Amino acid sequence: MGHGEWMSSSKAIIQCLKLERIQKAFCVPGESYLPLMDAIYDEPEMELISTRHEGGAAFMAEGFAKASGRPGVVMATRAVGGANLAIGVHTAYQDSTPLVVFLGQVDSRFRGREGFQEVDLDRFFAPISKWTVEIQEAERVPEIVQRALRIAMTGRPGPVVISLPEDLLKQSAVMEFGDPVTRPSPCPSTREIALIEELLKKSKQPLLIAGGGVKSAGGEEALLQFAEKFSIPVMAAFRRHDVFPNNHSLYAGHLGLGTSPSILNYVKEADTIVAIGTRLSEVTTQDYSLLNKNQPLLHIDIDSSTLGKVYPPYLGVVADAKECLNTLFKLKLPSWEKWAEKGNKSYLATLMPKGEPTVNHHIITLLQRHLPRDAIVTNDAGNFAGWLHAFYQFNQKKTYVGPTSGAMGYGMPAALGVKLACPDQKVVSLSGDGGFMMTMQEIETAVRYQIPVISIVFNNRMYGTIRMHQEIHFPYKTIGTNLGRVPFFEIAKELGAAGFYVKSSEEFKKALLHALLEKRPSVIEVENDPEEISFTSTIEQLRLRQK
Repeated sequence: MGHGEWMSSSKAIIQCLKLERIQKAFCVPGESYLPLMDAIYDEPEMELISTRHEGGAAFMAEGFAKASGRPGVVMATRAVGGANLAIGVHTAYQDSTPLVVFLGQVDSRFRGREGFQEVDLDRFFAPISKWTVEIQEAERVPEIVQRALRIAMTGRPGPVVISLPEDLLKQSAVMEFGDPVTRPSPCPSTREIALIEELLKKSKQPLLIAGGGVKSAGGEEALLQFAEKFSIPVMAAFRRHDVFPNNHSLYAGHLGLGTSPSILNYVKEADTIVAIGTRLSEVTTQDYSLLNKNQPLLHIDIDSSTLGKVYPPYLGVVADAKECLNTLFKLKLPSWEKWAEKGNKSYLATLMPKGEPTVNHHIITLLQRHLPRDAIVTNDAGNFAGWLHAFYQFNQKKTYVGPTSGAMGYGMPAALGVKLACPDQKVVSLSGDGGFMMTMQEIETAVRYQIPVISIVFNNRMYGTIRMHQEIHFPYKTIGTNLGRVPFFEIAKELGAAGFYVKSSEEFKKALLHALLEKRPSVIEVENDPEEISFTSTIEQLRLRQK
């Protein structure tokens, strides 16, 4: 603690962010927190990104946090702005992303009267946040904001929501600041290490499932070294593809939507499951059906409440993924080359499409061939992502950002946040027409701030994922899932971006090579055959299966 300094609440908030080396804040401006915006104006190290919708702002901040490893900051006004950005808060919660949300609130004197745009913001956000708080006294601003940053960044990271009454932001006090956050990195105990060693020595066919905890701990190298030393096969949890190089001989696949039966069978053959930094989500575990009680589960996670939430572990260990992997590297264990070879063979076989490759498959092949090795790919929610997840290989760490929450509208705004965090890398987003339309107004934000991302929009004029489920459960009874024509590439041009319209893989290749040279945002609209509903089935095939 240093000596206190007299300053406004708004300036104190910015000082807390500066201490954590946070230099970007995303928002839709609001009257209730104008003093906070003014404090950013006066701080040369901070940049305000003003967006077109609070949902877009929240996705940008969340993508920025995933790519930078620093907390994302998003701001909005009262209940209306807060409600709009709730989707980004939920995404950060399910994706374990550090996010700090500042919400302007009505004047303290008017609380409880259902004032203009009033709602109890701390109660509204409590179920989808790690912590929510309303600051009442100016002198407590540093204490509470620094505590919020600590909660967002430590343990299992996540979103925190801070409500700021309008009158508080105008008040000044003597402010005292603590030190920046040091992230705790717990190690397994000596006894736990002995039990892990004992379990793995008995195992003939162990399988390691790696999740986002490995990424947030910066443990990708430690995972690679541990896997290589003992030839243990590795699978990526849902939408954590880049946790392990996909072109490595020990990679056994991705546990997501539409995962190949051969990969799932390999998991079932495993006699020990080592889950590191993953909450073993519904999608990763295929509706909680994948693992069985005859497979002892070694579950390692930094958050004790994650252990036993889905499957009771044989051994649950609270530890930082990187520290734990470095410790396990020192063990004396057998090697599992033959078993790992089988898993890799099974994964490689899935890279070949069944039947004639579709335009979408060719597009993924072209992205693989022409994107730089360190290009970062983001995706929206939708069936188009099936082609990416099945056929694209993420061979370098920190090259993928996707929503495990399955939020529509995520892909392009997240790409803007990623590009601001990693300005020297190419950033490409993949979206369907349904999801892209939800946040496409942020193309104007990209143009205004000169953020040159490439947005690929697969347009089949329908909510494709829902249509697929509709055809499975109610074949031939189409309702609510068809959409009208939207000329995305033309709208992009009108907004000042580059726009391309393509129908074939040859046209896509030309557009991609052009977009890679652009200094402004680009939108490549891909005309998709509505019949090609997913990377495994057509609508006709789905209907025939129901007969």
